[in-house]
Amino acid sequence: MGTGASDRLSWAVGTLGLRPTDRVLEVGCGPGVAVSLVCELLTDGHVTAIDRSEAMTAAAARRNARHIAEGRADVRTTPLAEAGFDHERFDVVFAVRVGVFSRGEPTRELTVVRDHLAPGGRLVLVEQPPTAERLDEAVDTLTRHLVAHGFVVHDVVRAEPPLVPGASVISTPV
Repeated sequence: MGTGASDRLSWAVGTLGLRPTDRVLEVGCGPGVAVSLVCELLTDGHVTAIDRSEAMTAAAARRNARHIAEGRADVRTTPLAEAGFDHERFDVVFAVRVGVFSRGEPTRELTVVRDHLAPGGRLVLVEQPPTAERLDEAVDTLTRHLVAHGFVVHDVVRAEPPLVPGASVISTPV
């Protein structure tokens, strides 16, 4: 069964470095295409997908009904800052083109991520601006926000042509 994933979204998920048993959180899941890709990589792991939009989470739940039924995924309608994860911990938290991390002041969101990353867990923020010229600016902005909120950037993985400009900024809390 095809996921309907674009090459650039497949590339983004490929930069996550997922292990089959990882507990994963996707922030801003949209219609759930990345959730499908992640679930294909998990055996005993689990992905939680959140989005602010009820329409998007409904689409994500429909797209991933099999994964949800198998217990490998769940989809929730909530902004990250209000997610209420209780005692849940994630090995990998990721977001693809989610504006809260690149615009404004993501203090609440990065605090939630830090509080719910498992020991050794990582945050991967993926930017895919419309032009290559804007990519360095996007990476600089993400890096600045991460460092200002107690994260260390370990790597920046850039998409190679012919993919559209993109970069994954991989970080962990200090």
